[in-house]
Amino acid sequence: MHLAVIGVNHRTAPIDIREKFSISKDRIIDGLKNIGDYVDLREAAILSTCNRTEIYTVTDSSFKTAENFVADLVGYVEDVDDYLYKFSGVECIRHLFKVASSLDSLVLGEGQILSQVKAAYALAKENSATGTILNTLFNRAIATGKAVRTDTKIAYNSVSVSYAAVELAKKELGSLVHKKALIFGAGKMAQLTVRHLISHGIDKILIANHHIERAEELAGKVRGEAVDWSEAFERAVDVDVIVTSTGAPHYVVKAAPTRKLMQQRNGRKLFIIDIAVPRDVEPEVSDIDGVTLYNIDDLEAVVDEHISQRYEEAKQAKKIIDENVDALVDRFKYLSFQPLMASLSERAEQVRLREIHRAASKMPNLTEEEQKVIDHMTKMIVRKLLRMPMMNLNSSAGTPDEQFYTDAMKSLFFRANNH
Repeated sequence: MHLAVIGVNHRTAPIDIREKFSISKDRIIDGLKNIGDYVDLREAAILSTCNRTEIYTVTDSSFKTAENFVADLVGYVEDVDDYLYKFSGVECIRHLFKVASSLDSLVLGEGQILSQVKAAYALAKENSATGTILNTLFNRAIATGKAVRTDTKIAYNSVSVSYAAVELAKKELGSLVHKKALIFGAGKMAQLTVRHLISHGIDKILIANHHIERAEELAGKVRGEAVDWSEAFERAVDVDVIVTSTGAPHYVVKAAPTRKLMQQRNGRKLFIIDIAVPRDVEPEVSDIDGVTLYNIDDLEAVVDEHISQRYEEAKQAKKIIDENVDALVDRFKYLSFQPLMASLSERAEQVRLREIHRAASKMPNLTEEEQKVIDHMTKMIVRKLLRMPMMNLNSSAGTPDEQFYTDAMKSLFFRANNH
């Protein structure tokens, strides 16, 4: 068994690299359904968010199969090795636990990542891409993330990406009171952004979404105004800030129409925050006079202002993670033996039932009570005969003797029947 993760995140790669690794839900499902196309790929799960893309795999050999799987998912990306991280075994376990506990997030202590880990695992499981290893790993990671949020104050006064975006707007504009905003998108991030804008006194919010009914639903909750996607830019003539969070595979805000918009604004400045990955705003927009453009990587400075008070809680969180990593490593020591032990128990049970059947045919007058006594007696014989081999097999887990006992059990109990 080879447990591994390959990924990129906000620490290792800038947004122009991360967006190349962004994988749509449909593409994830397609990849998960086809893991059987890879010779020794046994299990897989894919976590793709605005700040990270990670592919967790269980293979029979090494990173090579996992690397091929990743390459097929995202396509060929040139010169990215320096941005990738690769962890296996214990380090893979520790990494996922840190991710689920928000210790690896742009915003230390934010809660959204735990929900994203749950969703990634659920999607993999729904598409039959997980087995004993990843089921065990993700369930323990989710439990660890919950424990960190419950037993520490790491989430206390934490800021979200959407909160940081609004703080940035407030810093740039001085105040949001009597200001007007246009939001592209109506998903969870957009909803959080809208709420933060309202709490900071924004006067008017326009919401544009490809599906107008979703824009209308969000607008109804916040007393905003839903606008048709095709008319959104025309309505931006008098807005102060634009926030984009759509998840679209192409640019939503492009340079040419933005230049035209700025000509209509008569010198009035425009502040744009792009918190989407892949990016919603064409990079050339930043070169237009009067436009200030920030993307998700620019939010880090805002986040850093709020992080110091949670460092002590992070130390406690690491202790919780270490304890859970150790517990899972101990459990994984025995997982590799489970198929062998199950096969051995099944073989013994087949022999026991066959011999009981033979004996019963020669003693047709056995009472029901006598049959129960014989059944119990034979079960105990089998259990006691297997007890010592099973104990020795278990105790060899993770030691130099592990392979010896595995080979010995297979040779003694199974190989002769193959001839």
